Amino acid sequence: MGFITCKFGGSSLADAACVRKAEAIIRSDPQRRYIVPSAPGKRTEEDKKITDLLYAWHSLAKQGLDVSQPKGIIAERFGELARELGIPFDVGAHMERIAAEGEQHAEPDYMASRGEYLNGLLMAELLGATFIDPAECVFFDDEGGLDKKTYSALAKRMAGDGLFVVPGFYGVMPDGRVRTFSRGGSDVTGAIVARATHSVLYENWTDVSGFRMADPRVVPHARRIQEVTYKELRELSYMGAKVLHEEAIFPVRETGIPVNIRNTHKPEVPGTMIVSKRESTEPVCGIAARKGFSMITIEKALMNRELGFGRRLLMILEEFGISFEHMPSSIDTVSVIVRDDLLGSHGPAVIKKIERRCDPDRVELSPGLALIATVGQGMAGHIGIAAKLMGALAEARVNIRVIDQGSSENNIIVGVEDKDMETAVRAIYGVFTHSEG
Repeated sequence: MGFITCKFGGSSLADAACVRKAEAIIRSDPQRRYIVPSAPGKRTEEDKKITDLLYAWHSLAKQGLDVSQPKGIIAERFGELARELGIPFDVGAHMERIAAEGEQHAEPDYMASRGEYLNGLLMAELLGATFIDPAECVFFDDEGGLDKKTYSALAKRMAGDGLFVVPGFYGVMPDGRVRTFSRGGSDVTGAIVARATHSVLYENWTDVSGFRMADPRVVPHARRIQEVTYKELRELSYMGAKVLHEEAIFPVRETGIPVNIRNTHKPEVPGTMIVSKRESTEPVCGIAARKGFSMITIEKALMNRELGFGRRLLMILEEFGISFEHMPSSIDTVSVIVRDDLLGSHGPAVIKKIERRCDPDRVELSPGLALIATVGQGMAGHIGIAAKLMGALAEARVNIRVIDQGSSENNIIVGVEDKDMETAVRAIYGVFTHSEG
């Protein structure tokens, strides 16, 4: 019998009632053996996130200021959890130990990781599980990437019977310093644990019942995606579909471990399965959209014959620390789409350098661009997908500024004006679901 790794997000562990739901889920299936908890999430909109409070604690301490407020709120949250769960937990001792050890760390990572650490101790006590500290077996290399020896170290620590709890979000550098993943990194820890233990399934428990075919804020009651491949999810995540940390895909994809996105508050819903290959014949599995792009358009006669033109253009962007997202081109024109947050205020300077080094006939910077990705592994084998998509946008009277299709033919990206983004998403969703959404 294979075992299951279960990661529970902050919203699934926000208070004692949520934790009890998580406990019931774990105990309902003896295959659920490896548990990865996040820090407790917000109970109400007025709540402060535990991780944010820990960052504030670190910042105040480094400035020699009073840390009693964030420290007190954190102690109160964990004390309340322990009392309501009936768990013996010396919160005061933990707070003092964190304060003392936190002083030895210049970076905030150690302090930021303590929410997961403390919640892991609580969960282990509640479940009667073995607690495993990632600072002892989740290793980063000198560049901050995951060291592959992590897998064997975790496997050795989790050999044997019973439940195991491994807090998410953090590990250790070669010099012994605690280091965190980026925000949402407990998803990554869960994937690492699943791979290390050769789990047959990685369940990611959160507050939504999987992915939707489109953002429900744009398309109310959008269909739940039953299955999506790792590749499709990468495309959708890049364009803003953020249910799972994008780096969480890599550890499980390499070994083919499926991921199931589930809702702790609706465990009866099967959620979304992330797999190597999906069985569905539907050509499109999802539509994702994102604002905040600009397009640089360059025209030059006989551009295709000018050796090194593209290299010079991209070197200019590199000098300003700007990576490009897409680069559709024709014989005498090329467009480069960049993110506004990277472009910043550099637009005029970038244009001037392009004019000086590339000597174009025309160069233009067009802000206010939204990109919409229509994604599906079945698109490559279906005739008329692009025509259907273009027809839907034409009928909705949406002007297409740019269109780009990857060589894999799993994704068609269109660029539209920011103001037309939601109209475009609804039009595309409607034509591929035969529904008004």
